[in-house]
Amino acid sequence: MVDKKQVVSALKKCYDPEISLNVVDLGLIYGINIDGGTVEIKMTLTSPGCPMQSFMIEDIKNRVMEINGVKKVEVELVFDPPWSPKRMSAEARKRLGMV
Repeated sequence: MVDKKQVVSALKKCYDPEISLNVVDLGLIYGINIDGGTVEIKMTLTSPGCPMQSFMIEDIKNRVMEINGVKKVEVELVFDPPWSPKRMSAEARKRLGMV
């Protein structure tokens, strides 16, 4: 049985290549739903026009598919609410010199 903790751990290995922080600490993950072997992820980007969008989505799918029991990964991009630096973890803000 796949659990949310496993998915979050996999997502922490997925980095925004332009910022070099993982998508969880950046606050890009808005939701995770697990239904049997299907994992649905709602995420956003720091900018709707992010040129690395396709790369990041493929990386997320590939990493989550490595979890035992995952059969399918769906990633939905959402932009409401819009991303802001307030969504970042304290560690991410610290690494970027924002504290």
